[in-house]
Amino acid sequence: MTDHPRFTLNRSMVMLLPEQPFLDWIKAVDPEPVPGLSLEDVRDDASVFLLPSEVADSPETAMRWVEKRWQAFFEFMLGEWFDDSMWPENMSLAMFREWFTPRFHSMVWDMAPESPITHEDWDDEDDDMPSMLH
Repeated sequence: MTDHPRFTLNRSMVMLLPEQPFLDWIKAVDPEPVPGLSLEDVRDDASVFLLPSEVADSPETAMRWVEKRWQAFFEFMLGEWFDDSMWPENMSLAMFREWFTPRFHSMVWDMAPESPITHEDWDDEDDDMPSMLH
């Protein structure tokens, strides 16, 4: 097998890139602020989400799918930094759009087709986070 991309997955993906308001929030609520924390630091290793194949036909379809689930995505991104006691009280789709830039990619290449894709369930039985799937 060559290192040339050959296999794709039946998924598209969206990466949520944090914007300056997200960094400003982190700095405002962090009880132990990280000196010199930058937007580049916060964007490093940004979260990537695989989307169902039926929304892979266009960036517009994918963005509608993400925005329909904006609250679950927003809560996930906030929860990566702090627990919900520190979250903003009045989250909205407009705020989500200010805090994150979704980057859509229609092709997801599998560079290790000989290795099976596995899923790890990170769901906590006590977690009240709504499902993003429905």
